[in-house]
Amino acid sequence: MRYLVSSIIVILLIFSCSTQSGKQVKPWDPANMDTTVKASDDFYQYANGNWLKNNPIPEEYSRWGVFEYLAEQNLLQLQTIFNEAAVKKDSKPGTKWQKIGDFYASGMDSSKIESEGVKALTEYFNMIDNMQNRHDVQKVIAEFHSQGITPSFFIFSEQDKKNTEMVIAWLYQGGLGLPDRDYYVNEDARSKEIREAYVKHLTNMFGLLGDDDEMARQNAQTVMKLETRLAKASMTQLEQRDPVATFNKMTLRQLDQMTPYFDWVTYFDNIGLGDPGEINVAQPLFFKETGKMMREVNVAEWQTYLRWHLIHETAPYLSSNFVNENFDFFGKFLSGTEKLKPRWKRVLNTTSNNLGELVGQLYVEQYFPPESKQHMLDLVMNLKAAFKEHIQQLDWMSNETRERALAKLEAFGVKIGYPDKWIDYSSLEIKPDYYILNVIRSNEFATDYDLNKIGKPVDPTEWGMTPQTVNAYYHPIRNEIVFPAAILQPPFYNPAADDPINYGAIGVVIGHEMTHGFDDKGRQYDKDGSLNDWWTEEDSKRFEERTQILVEQFDQYNPIDSAYIDGKLTLGENIADLGGLSISYDAMLRALEKNPQKELIDGFTPEQRFFLGYAQIWQSNIRKENLLLRLKTDVHSPARYRVIGPLSNLPQFYAAFEVQEGDQMWRPAEERANIW
Repeated sequence: MRYLVSSIIVILLIFSCSTQSGKQVKPWDPANMDTTVKASDDFYQYANGNWLKNNPIPEEYSRWGVFEYLAEQNLLQLQTIFNEAAVKKDSKPGTKWQKIGDFYASGMDSSKIESEGVKALTEYFNMIDNMQNRHDVQKVIAEFHSQGITPSFFIFSEQDKKNTEMVIAWLYQGGLGLPDRDYYVNEDARSKEIREAYVKHLTNMFGLLGDDDEMARQNAQTVMKLETRLAKASMTQLEQRDPVATFNKMTLRQLDQMTPYFDWVTYFDNIGLGDPGEINVAQPLFFKETGKMMREVNVAEWQTYLRWHLIHETAPYLSSNFVNENFDFFGKFLSGTEKLKPRWKRVLNTTSNNLGELVGQLYVEQYFPPESKQHMLDLVMNLKAAFKEHIQQLDWMSNETRERALAKLEAFGVKIGYPDKWIDYSSLEIKPDYYILNVIRSNEFATDYDLNKIGKPVDPTEWGMTPQTVNAYYHPIRNEIVFPAAILQPPFYNPAADDPINYGAIGVVIGHEMTHGFDDKGRQYDKDGSLNDWWTEEDSKRFEERTQILVEQFDQYNPIDSAYIDGKLTLGENIADLGGLSISYDAMLRALEKNPQKELIDGFTPEQRFFLGYAQIWQSNIRKENLLLRLKTDVHSPARYRVIGPLSNLPQFYAAFEVQEGDQMWRPAEERANIW
């Protein structure tokens, strides 16, 4: 959750190339195309149409594409590791094999999990039942936070945006069961439908805890009332994208004065921080409201709210009645998923997520060849050189801002594969007892590890993702791009592919992450990662004029029903897609100068294969419910529009596929966004 609520900008990418039988697929397959459609009218359908037709969404997914398919292959790789750990009966206590094996085995022991129900959580329910006053409520919230259960708000460590060499405590809005605050307050038909279904889900969950029908209904209304109050005080998704608005540093005394009915001194003592020093309160209005609620909400209502959040956050690891009810609402209703994933996949993902770098060490040993790291570094350096040329040639930027932009690019950190220093898990005890308790123990370890950084200098070797995470990110406060090992595999990165295909895939994503350092949010951080306005006023104005073209373009896209893309919410990702394509295209041309290839492969020129390589990584079918959810909560545009949107701004694409006025991919020159 930390990286969902902090300032990291993440692009979710999942790639591999092996089939389940171990056979290799082609770097790019013309059979996936729909050539009945003109490339200049709908390039997404042209490049991917047959793939979309031949790859319906499996029952256990709400979205199915290259991302999900190749994530499945990654699961099979991890399963090999976990099965080996589970059968190592001679593993010594405290070894990584013992911890991975016992965690995974406890999750696979369905008989024990079914027979125990919520028995393992008795201690936590007793804490709630024994609360007598608001001070007890705050103590339980602190205790839950230390265990990785997050009612009311989030606390985590992050760099000081004004002093990036130091780590400080961050407080961030939270405490909601629904995925976005707008669902509590908006009056559109879908939001009303979601609220009605959510209350029913709450009622069902309280019933599973043993409440009679009337009490369950009353408790559901109590939770809805409290969460709605928190939602009304919360920032919107768009407001949270403003790094200035979410940076409000204050002392513990100032925080106490702002929220007099919340005893922060005791709270920080109870989570083991003592005096945390300076604190960033990301949403002051939210915490003012939280403080008022401590005075105005009675203990019985807090007990109901805390019972809900305890069972809500632990439901996936309990008996099947809780698992199924949780899935019916969040999986089926909200996302449209038809079938729950099999237990081994769910337990494998939980083990991998909760034991992070412990699993990562074994993953790297088996699945990350050393030469991949060097190849990736070469690609990054080539993209960096192309980006430098772009900045040097910008006609809308002054020399003063240009020099600072070049200095920021030069200062980019690059992390590839896995950390140089692994997290020490020796203090984490995993037992062959209860699955849910192993989840809580690992959450407690992770929370303690995170909060222990507060008040200390930044560790430059630290990673925000595990090696087995199929993902990549740019961190604006660290000014670094990071590519875990799991993403560096075909066809995303394929040594057997020609340069245009690789630059269209891995190259664009490298350029995408680099461009995040200069998007509407990232540009507000300087070369050292400090929140600092290093732009001239005129350059800022020119930048905003150019990005407004992109906002207006994406605002016009209507993926489904009456739901449109939010051009402002998705602006950062759209800027990064456009920049990544432009930069990687020029990097490809540089590579081809050194290593020319034959003019046609599969009947397509190198320039055409670059764009086809890009389009194929966004192959995706998605259920209506998931699409509607993502249009509300996701800062990324839907897959189709990540292809046709940026490409319709690129003269290079126009030239490659002879796009002309009157074609659907055509945009008048004055309406094309040209930023980086």
